[in-house]
Amino acid sequence: MDGWMDGWMDGWMDGWMDGWMDGWMDGWMDGWMDGWMDGWMDGWMDGWMDGWMDEIDR
Repeated sequence: MDGWMDGWMDGWMDGWMDGWMDGWMDGWMDGWMDGWMDGWMDGWMDGWMDGWMDEIDR
């Protein structure tokens, strides 16, 4: 009984930790990529729009 309980607990903990770590890493990467893409796109669009508006003003 003890061996079965130990194995079950180990397997459950391993699976739970793996799933939690995977989910955390995925969420962190998604958040980082989203923030980076948003910031890059915003900066690029702002710069492009500013340059384009300057050309029209001339």
